[in-house]
Amino acid sequence: MCRAVPVDGDDALISASVPAGGAAVHGSWQVLAAARPGQVPLRAWLAAPADGCLPRGGVLVLPEVFGINGWVRSVADRLAAQGYAALAVPLFARTAPELELGYDQASLLEGRSHKERTTTAELLLDLAQAADWLRAWLGRPEAGLGCVGFCFGGHAALLAATLPQVAASCDFYGAGVASGRPGGGPPSLELVPAIQGRLLCFCGDEDGLIPEPDVLAIERALRDSRHRLIRVPGAGHGFMCEAREAFRAAAATEGWRQMLALFAEELGDGR
Repeated sequence: MCRAVPVDGDDALISASVPAGGAAVHGSWQVLAAARPGQVPLRAWLAAPADGCLPRGGVLVLPEVFGINGWVRSVADRLAAQGYAALAVPLFARTAPELELGYDQASLLEGRSHKERTTTAELLLDLAQAADWLRAWLGRPEAGLGCVGFCFGGHAALLAATLPQVAASCDFYGAGVASGRPGGGPPSLELVPAIQGRLLCFCGDEDGLIPEPDVLAIERALRDSRHRLIRVPGAGHGFMCEAREAFRAAAATEGWRQMLALFAEELGDGR
């Protein structure tokens, strides 16, 4: 049985489209109000099925250092076409709340400058804020959410996996998890025992930003648990993103397959 869900937000609805191979979706910018000390307003992109039915679950989408650009919004739209409500969350809400960059060298340097000014504590505050907002929007305040992130967003997806709201998280080529954490501190891998849900980490075997010792450290940290490291042959950093030269179609297709399988297993169907 379906019930209608809202599609407009603090900003007007600005798109209704049909992603390749999926159903029609609505997309809109939403401004998430701060709810706890230390939080700030978050300008996020919400994509949801356009059939007027309650989505099967909710997924947080965490961008690369390039912000919530067209490709990141397309990821949210593709998840919506699979029946999920997908919320793309800004990771630099304090220094660049509306960041949207391309994939040139100047954009990379700009994005990295914001990354260097972002802390783990801030990220966890913002991700918890986004998770609470999405669960409230779904009308299921106790529902477990999915999370997927890419590059710096992949690192953040591992951090998000430690939140009680997150039942399943996918970290695509999240560099640096074996050597530190945003803002400084011990490796984010040390937080793995705090994860209550499931975590998949995807590493391309040609990724120069995640050297083999780091991959082995990830493998050790995820061993003997419900989590898993997935090595991707013939892929480098950014292999999921069609807008980057590093895109590898076969690897991306497999990444999507495994991600959707995880969400189907752990999030169920809330309809």
